[in-house]
Amino acid sequence: MIDKELLDILACPACKADVVLETAGSEEKIACTKCKRKYPVKDGIPIMLIDEAETPKE
Repeated sequence: MIDKELLDILACPACKADVVLETAGSEEKIACTKCKRKYPVKDGIPIMLIDEAETPKE
């Protein structure tokens, strides 16, 4: 689980918008509230790299 304080200071590296934690089963992702990219969380560490993000389908 990502710490709330860490989540509060994170921002999307692509558009600098706020992010939220999404949980599906045991899988966690950091989701951008603006551009909708989803960044993986591996072993409790958010991987905030644009190249690692899932981009929304248009």
